[in-house]
Amino acid sequence: MNTEGIIAQIARIRELANALIEMELRKRSIQGIVPAHGDVMMFLFQQDKPVPIKAVVENVRRVKSTVTVMMNTLVKYGYVQKTPCETDSRMTYVELTSKGRKLRKDFDEISILLREKIYGNMAMRDREGLIELLTEMEQNIRK
Repeated sequence: MNTEGIIAQIARIRELANALIEMELRKRSIQGIVPAHGDVMMFLFQQDKPVPIKAVVENVRRVKSTVTVMMNTLVKYGYVQKTPCETDSRMTYVELTSKGRKLRKDFDEISILLREKIYGNMAMRDREGLIELLTEMEQNIRK
C-alpha cells in the first residue's frame, strides 16, 4: 500500500464530506452556513451564556482572524450576536441567537449522517484506532 499520498487522501475525504454537508444545508434551506462553521456552531450549542471569542478560538483550534471572519458571517445571517465586554473594550462575547439555536436539530442530524457515511460499517475499535492515529499525526505536524 502506498503511504505517500496521505495528505491528498485526507483532502479528498474532506472535500467529499464538505459536499455532503453543503447538500444537506441546501436541502434544509439553511443560508449563510458553510462546513467551516460547524465546529464554531457545535461549540456555541454547548454554551448556556455568552462566551469570549477567545474561548471559541481555543476550542475550535483556528486562528483568531479566521474565527472573527466566521463570527461576522454568522452575525450577518442572524445566527450569532456579539456583545462588547463592559469592563474590557478588547474583549467581545458571542452567543447564539434564537435563530442560531434553532439549527441544533439540523446540525445534529447532519453530523449523524456524516459519521454514518464516513465510518460505514467500520468496527468501533478501528474507528478509535483511526482517531488515535490522526491525533498523533496532528500532534506530529504541530511540533
